[in-house]
Amino acid sequence: MNDVLREARLFLRLRAALAAVLGLFLLAAAGTAAGLVEVARQNDAIRRIAPQQAADVQAISDWVSRDKDAGNAAYYTFHATWDPPSDLAFAALGLRDVAPYLLRVRALGLEAQLYEGDIGNPEASLPGRFDYAFVLVYLTPLFAILLFHDLLSGEREAGRLQSLEAAAGDARRLWAARVGVRVTALLLALALPFLAGAIIAGTAGWKAAAVLLLILGYIGFWTALCLVVARMTRSSVANAMTLAATWLVLTVIAPAVGHVAINTAVPLRQGMELSLHQRTAVHKAWDIPKAETMQAFFATHPEWAATAPVIQPFHWKWYFAFHQVGDQSVAGMSRDYRAGILKRAAWSERLGYGLPGVAVQLALHRLADTDPAAQIAYQDRIRAFHADLRRFYYPYLFNETPFGAADFDKAPAFRAKGDGGTLPAALFAGLLIVTLGTAVIGMQRSRRPRR
Repeated sequence: MNDVLREARLFLRLRAALAAVLGLFLLAAAGTAAGLVEVARQNDAIRRIAPQQAADVQAISDWVSRDKDAGNAAYYTFHATWDPPSDLAFAALGLRDVAPYLLRVRALGLEAQLYEGDIGNPEASLPGRFDYAFVLVYLTPLFAILLFHDLLSGEREAGRLQSLEAAAGDARRLWAARVGVRVTALLLALALPFLAGAIIAGTAGWKAAAVLLLILGYIGFWTALCLVVARMTRSSVANAMTLAATWLVLTVIAPAVGHVAINTAVPLRQGMELSLHQRTAVHKAWDIPKAETMQAFFATHPEWAATAPVIQPFHWKWYFAFHQVGDQSVAGMSRDYRAGILKRAAWSERLGYGLPGVAVQLALHRLADTDPAAQIAYQDRIRAFHADLRRFYYPYLFNETPFGAADFDKAPAFRAKGDGGTLPAALFAGLLIVTLGTAVIGMQRSRRPRR
């Protein structure tokens, strides 16, 4: 304990080290604040959608009630869906920065509606938005390098290494205390802003604890790596250059190359292309016999096959039928797109087994429910809700049942998910294994006699 207190007092006298820790603290606080502001903005948008939706439905109801046309009700009524941010989303925004979390859908073809705002596969973007996860994954290693690159070489270059170890009596206790103080400083600089944000966001205790473990594991990895380099009996400048190059490879170059390889190995059509195919199929229905469209629709909806044939130039049931047939025509593409996104995510997880930065980032996104799987799950909820909408409107359309004001209240309501998020144990185990392996290497090197 005396060694730790002594090292803590010495550390507090190092202005450069204190400035580094303070800088990391401010960056972590800024990342946390940015995440909280974004989550508050998204929650506010979600809160506003309900009264706006009610006002829109009321206006449509007032108009439709005049002639009670179910087709007008189904065509003009938008139904809101939303994906609320989890209690940890502030720390790792993930895909919520680029993927929609609010979507109003109609009973028309769904595929085109799902991808109207699609701007490409967000998996290809590496660093992403500035948030707490960005500070932890990309910036924390630089501050660890700053604190540890000259741990031994600085004393050696000052000519006091041997006298320092001799005065301490037990060299291992001396360096353990010094390393422990610096690790603690890094941990506090990262943990305090996060815990403040977690309290504000009402984050579940187990999630906060899991994030703290990830922080500690990531700091431990970079500390162990710095100690390995520090034992190479080289100058402080050489140590810093070696560690900086390692940081560049592990956090920037290798993940970028890995993601390019994954995207090449798992080719994926963009959602906008899928939407274009669906729209083409829908527009084609205007130019082919109505019986051909209805036959394709009845193949998947036989319960409506006995209804009266469409002989008029236009009928709402034919119109909604060919929208559904348009969705059916791209069902295979849609499944492939969904499977491709999840397959890329699975390979990204495997990439995290060898790259701690990727492992931590993916683990944070999984815990925060902001990863590709969470976005796919939101789309699946929209699909289920859209199916409920069609089942609700079809009896009115195919049986030509009047649709009055009271019928609007019978429409299905979208239900958002509960707060989710799980810890990917494999990723965390991979980070732990890499950290412990690096630490063992450092211990083995420390047993070698110094020249």
